[in-house]
Order: sequence, then structure tokens, then C-alpha cells
Amino acid sequence: MTNQHTQTLPFSAEELRRDHIKHILRLTKEALEERGYNAVNQLAGYLISNDPAYISSHNNARSVIQQVERHEIIEELVRAYLEDSE
Repeated sequence: MTNQHTQTLPFSAEELRRDHIKHILRLTKEALEERGYNAVNQLAGYLISNDPAYISSHNNARSVIQQVERHEIIEELVRAYLEDSE
């Protein structure tokens, strides 16, 4: 018998939240591009205006992106940009 299953693993709710936001952005981007939209322009319009009409309902993207608060998406985008520029 081994003790492999008794080792405690660290849990990071913040990391899970960030991964969830990234996943939502990827799904939304793919849905917008499948419909022929410029994903950057549409997402920027949504984030600036809070108008969900900027996001296509294709593949349920509009509902999916509204699962996360806009300010959380903006925070993640800024964090990713600053981390990439280092």
C-alpha cells in the first residue's frame, strides 16, 4: 500500500477563477470569429458599454460571458498584459 493519496495539495481559488475567465474569453472569441466578427472590437465594445448586444448569441456566448463580472474580465486582461510585458 502506498501513501500517494495522503499528500496534501495546495488549492488556489484565485487560479481557478483566472482560468475560468480565460476559458470564457476563449469561448466568446471563437463564437464571435465563427460569425465573422472582429473579436477584439466586439469584446472591447461590450466591456466599455456593458451592452451585451456586442456579443453574439452564437454558441451561447452572450450568456456565457455574462457569468463573470466585467470588472473581473478587465482585471484579468490587464494582469495578462502586464505579465506578458515583463
